[in-house]
Amino acid sequence: MARTAALVENLKRELRARNITYAAVAKRLGMSEASVKRMFSQKEFTLSRVDAICEVAGIEFSDLARSLAPTDAVISQLTYEQEKEFVDNQKLMLVALLSLNHYSFEEMVALFAIDAAECTRLLARLDRLKFIELMPNNRIRLLVSRAFAWIPDGPIQRFFKAEGVADFFRSSFDGEHELMVLANGALSKPSISALLARLRKSAAEFSAMRSDDALLPSTERAPITLLLAARPWLPDFLRRFRRKEPAAGTTVTRSRARTASAPVPEN
Repeated sequence: MARTAALVENLKRELRARNITYAAVAKRLGMSEASVKRMFSQKEFTLSRVDAICEVAGIEFSDLARSLAPTDAVISQLTYEQEKEFVDNQKLMLVALLSLNHYSFEEMVALFAIDAAECTRLLARLDRLKFIELMPNNRIRLLVSRAFAWIPDGPIQRFFKAEGVADFFRSSFDGEHELMVLANGALSKPSISALLARLRKSAAEFSAMRSDDALLPSTERAPITLLLAARPWLPDFLRRFRRKEPAAGTTVTRSRARTASAPVPEN
């Protein structure tokens, strides 16, 4: 049943990528639109119906079935050398990021200054890196898991810190779909652990949404960057005022009320 559901979802994705509506499918199959919707929602197809819908979409059933085959390499992280290659070849990085966000070959060429031959060459390189599988007609099958992440303090993160941080924060963060929260406080170790767990969950939810929304055409999706970071930290301009030892004759106490608003101590 799980493989049938996956087959139906892949078929829906192919139809949406080609802007083919249920009404268009119904017309070609001689059915009502309601019957087609019911067929997709209940995931009940005869092989002849699947074959007919593939014909409407202009794809081969063999390609659809191949999309369900288990892959030899599903990666959650690149090697240091592979990330370094992305940094050294920023067009390769661009195509990798577009692939990660489920842009088609046609969209890449139409929306960015990359001609078809160069895009094919870059996709072929990603195929050799096992980042994607380049299929017939330059169709792209992503080979990275939902848990994919860049190496902590690796080449990509270092590149972002050096080249992207200033540009990212060059915003008031008060526009549509923008948010910036700066919070400061002193927490217990269990509370910090719980906070970090929630942040990791938010990152996982972001990855899941990215995969789920891949079914939509690119015109209905907007690039968005999520930056999550937390660490024990006191800014330089405050740290220089901190005593190495409490002043003589004083006793350090902290009430529950003061704890909530005190700055986070250093490690």
